[in-house]
Amino acid sequence: MSTRAKAKANWKNEIVVPDKLYFRIGEVSRLCRLPAYVLRFWETEFPQLKPVKSSTGQRMYRRKDVEAVLRIKKLLYEEGFTIAGARQQLRSEVAAVKNQAPLPFPTHSASDLRRIRHGLQEILTMLSARA
Repeated sequence: MSTRAKAKANWKNEIVVPDKLYFRIGEVSRLCRLPAYVLRFWETEFPQLKPVKSSTGQRMYRRKDVEAVLRIKKLLYEEGFTIAGARQQLRSEVAAVKNQAPLPFPTHSASDLRRIRHGLQEILTMLSARA
């Protein structure tokens, strides 16, 4: 496959999700290149996919829902997972994210905090005197 053909294939597979709060099912269908009935079926099979419904009953997908649809599509269509396998894979990905080590926040002793607080109060006093 030539470089140009590879670039064209990657461009076709590259899906850019617009920066919007909500998407209707038709928009998600076009964006993800899936029929609406597939999206509705996946809602019953994947607990991660829960679009809210508007007052008129329209399904309103959030950005995270669209990203979940794209991930499910990749698992099923590109990686060859079954629906049960894809469901399990998504669960394990969520579990892996939850098991990440926490960020190392610096710890300050009580005396350091008192010194910092005193310095901030001095700054506040100086600023209040100018006003």
